[in-house]
Amino acid sequence: MLNRMNRRSAFAAALVAAPLMLASRATAQAKTLTHKQLADLIATAKTADDHRKLADHYRAIAAKHEMEAKQHQDLAKMYKANPTSSEVKRPGSPDTAAHCLTYAEHCRKAAKTMTDMAVMHDEMAKNAK
Repeated sequence: MLNRMNRRSAFAAALVAAPLMLASRATAQAKTLTHKQLADLIATAKTADDHRKLADHYRAIAAKHEMEAKQHQDLAKMYKANPTSSEVKRPGSPDTAAHCLTYAEHCRKAAKTMTDMAVMHDEMAKNAK
């Protein structure tokens, strides 16, 4: 019985998470740079346009992290409503509310860092020649 509930919980979580992940990936890809583009632009950024591109990149990454934080917050609610045996046997494992809450907090911190980077590059764009 419990095994069937675990499968149902996992299936429900997948149904909720999949569309949100696809949406966040599409949003983030719209403005993000490749690793090479980012490295090159960081090394050579001088103009206002260069810094705006970097700010847009960091904002897109921040949005991705915010979306992931929301997804994991929602998953935590689902796991709290339908706890798995892992809550007791393996606290903090991927199929627990605690794991989802920890990851959501990690994503929120990453989003804040990326937002701060975007603001910094916005300021650099204002001051660029």
